[in-house]
Amino acid sequence: MKIRILTAGITAIVLAASLTSCSSEPGGTDAEVKTITYWASNQGASLDNDAEILKPEIAKFEKQTGIKVKLEVVPWSDLTNNTLAAAVSGQGPDVINIGNTNAVTFQSTGAFFPFDDAALDKIGGKDRFIKSSFATTGAEGQTPTSIPLYSQVYGLYYNKKAFADKGLTPPATWEELVSAATALTDASTGKYGIVIPGGTVNASMHMAFIFGAQNGGSAFDKAGKPTFTSDGMVAGVKQYVDLLATDKVVNPSVAQYTEGAQAAGDFARGDAAMYMAQTSSGNVLAQNGMTEDQYGVVPIPAPVGGDKIGSFVAGTNISIFKSSKNVDAALEFVKFLTSDEEQAILNKAYTSLPVVTGVEGRFTEDTELLNTWTEILTDFSKPLPLVPGVQAFQANVGGAVVSLIAQAATGGTITTDTVRKALDEAEQKMGSTK
Repeated sequence: MKIRILTAGITAIVLAASLTSCSSEPGGTDAEVKTITYWASNQGASLDNDAEILKPEIAKFEKQTGIKVKLEVVPWSDLTNNTLAAAVSGQGPDVINIGNTNAVTFQSTGAFFPFDDAALDKIGGKDRFIKSSFATTGAEGQTPTSIPLYSQVYGLYYNKKAFADKGLTPPATWEELVSAATALTDASTGKYGIVIPGGTVNASMHMAFIFGAQNGGSAFDKAGKPTFTSDGMVAGVKQYVDLLATDKVVNPSVAQYTEGAQAAGDFARGDAAMYMAQTSSGNVLAQNGMTEDQYGVVPIPAPVGGDKIGSFVAGTNISIFKSSKNVDAALEFVKFLTSDEEQAILNKAYTSLPVVTGVEGRFTEDTELLNTWTEILTDFSKPLPLVPGVQAFQANVGGAVVSLIAQAATGGTITTDTVRKALDEAEQKMGSTK
């Protein structure tokens, strides 16, 4: 397992071969009982950047409560498998971040602490949280096993100067996006109209969902059975892959981009004029030397006649493992991270949106930009299906899209039948979820 180990305050941890050391054992000393382990997902420009942001806040929590926190920042590429391994073994951290798209899947494992009314009261109550964010905490009608922490939506970032130099305006339809990307592509100089994280499984699933929804498709039916090969899903995936396969407005090297930060780097350097990414990418762009005045954001456009869906209600939730011997301390930590003060600090640092009412987005002084993100969340977003199969959807459909992009990058022909076959194979892998 790949985990980047970092220190928080004066605490440090060495991860043993097994995960048995992640949670304190019964009968330990007072110091051990008051120590919790926190697996934080990579939100910043790098794992080290996350440490820089989180260390002072954790030190503040330690001073306020006397509870020590052992911090480990885990890359998204490892987080899901590490979480599932901990869920199966019963040996994991006390507190963990999860992508809210995985909330129902992880809930179904039975490995996570339920936030019943009594637990919610200890962190300030359910009503503190924004309704759309809280809706991602678990399956409808069941006790949630995660709490919103950071809220995100997707948008289309565009380079203002590149557009102005070509006399272009930000695209309002998919056809306009492809036209602009074509005008902005000059492969001979390594400049392309748009960049995608082509080797990234989770982002590829996100794009399959968004573009499938634009074309009237759905990944699951009302009974929760996968419908990956529906016409809308096939059309949506082909629309995305065609940016490379047919439109030739994407650098083929993106097939090797397994982290979103790699695509963000291309956009920040001016090697790509557009970039589809979540709110938090503003932080990554800043780390790469790009300032807010150099880019704009609009909703990811749909084809003419398509449904105007540009994102899903994305974000990061926080959970407590049921196996934790320090649930009360873990609840104190969740309460701290979701407090008004910390929501303002952390969401500003991560250029994400607060999940509690009464705390405004502060990651930019650009009112127009904040209004755009709010508009996307309100008018252009659709929630992912709240079914346990979402995690398998990410792995199987995300993997299928990555494979299609790799084929396109090496000159392979991608037809509708090619896409349908890849999605059919992904659907067959769903097994008992069908």
